[in-house]
Amino acid sequence: MYLISAYFDDATNRNIERFIFKIAEKTGNTFMTENHVPPHITVSSLEARSTGILLPYVSKLESKILCGEIQFVSVGSFFPYVLYMAPVLNEYLQNLSETVYHAISGIADVSVSRYYRPMQWLPHITLGKILTNEQMREAFAVMQEGFAPFTGKITAIGLAKVNPHEDVWRMELQN
Repeated sequence: MYLISAYFDDATNRNIERFIFKIAEKTGNTFMTENHVPPHITVSSLEARSTGILLPYVSKLESKILCGEIQFVSVGSFFPYVLYMAPVLNEYLQNLSETVYHAISGIADVSVSRYYRPMQWLPHITLGKILTNEQMREAFAVMQEGFAPFTGKITAIGLAKVNPHEDVWRMELQN
């Protein structure tokens, strides 16, 4: 499995990492920190035989995507195991989803997850993963104590392998 993800400026990364580390500390669940999962929004999840088949298509995104601001406003969960922070789905994120989908949807032998297609996508940043019921309650308590809406900036896009996370290709975006 491969992910095409959006990455953030340094200030946004520090803000998100603060939550990830605090959740790991409070719950004892270190999945995110041990696997060195960087703060990101997955824009597309794909099944493909190799990165070689994907790279010519994702590298064409360079001229099509710019930096963009987003508002982080909510905390939620994918029951029973994942806690996330969610931005408002604004025009920038919708266009990002559509641009990435159109760049990769026609590749032979590549399957795009139905949860990462335009108008079926819930943009989110995973803060805790594989949480038990008790860890989920503790993680929500961390967020209830420390979360307030904030603005962040997407400054890069990349292709990564998963389990463990490994960057394959990454591109800094223009303003």
